[in-house]
Amino acid sequence: MSKNAKDLASQIKKAAGDTPVRIGLILGSGLGHIANEVDGTAIPYTDLPGFPHAGVSGHNPNLVIGTLEGVRVAVFGGRAHYYESGRGDAMRLPLEVLRELGADTMIATNAAGSMQVDMPTGSIMCLSDHINFSGLNPLIGEQTDARFVPMKDAYDPEIRTALHAAAKAADVAMADGVYAWYSGPSFETPAEIRAIKMLGADAVGMSTVPEVILARFLGLKAAAISTITNMAAGMSDEAISHEHTKAMAPIGAAKLEKVLRGYLRSLP
Repeated sequence: MSKNAKDLASQIKKAAGDTPVRIGLILGSGLGHIANEVDGTAIPYTDLPGFPHAGVSGHNPNLVIGTLEGVRVAVFGGRAHYYESGRGDAMRLPLEVLRELGADTMIATNAAGSMQVDMPTGSIMCLSDHINFSGLNPLIGEQTDARFVPMKDAYDPEIRTALHAAAKAADVAMADGVYAWYSGPSFETPAEIRAIKMLGADAVGMSTVPEVILARFLGLKAAAISTITNMAAGMSDEAISHEHTKAMAPIGAAKLEKVLRGYLRSLP
């Protein structure tokens, strides 16, 4: 654990209290409003040296520490993407800080494109596994043998079961599927989508996989949910753009929020 992470954790505890955090939530495009639902303290990323600038519109670059549905959480209102800086490990420091704050679990959310006709725009998908189609890895350059992280059950089976139970209780349809990480920032071509689909992917996006790899490296349990903001290239006549992503994200975000709240309420 870096000294910087320990120093930042101490700074955060002075501002938000030293009660241990239980779960970290990383919010994707169009989901930043969930941070506003937390009863706690918001700290701008700009006050936390080394945190990403979260320069993508639709993100809320604040760390919020507090209570949501009775659970002490740390909500990251924005994330850094590989395509912003060329750094696959851009979220390493925030996740190190999360662990220093006491959390043992990270749940990530994202906006994704669907490759399944029965998972249309407005759906949500719980990640069962991923395909690192980019070939990049946030642990490149790590010097210790800890870099050889096993990725079987990277998406914790018990958390996934609990998330699906929460979805069922909230009467929210939530698919289960494989997410393919594409580096971005350009969207995929129809040929790339056909290739990824043949490899077994159900949805595609530009985030989440680096955070899950880092979480497992740091000993955190991980889970993730996608909001489907468009059909992938070649799957429909939708005009895919970031503006379209932001416009469509609230449809799935409302469902995702119900699932997350239900999951938090179910925790002992």
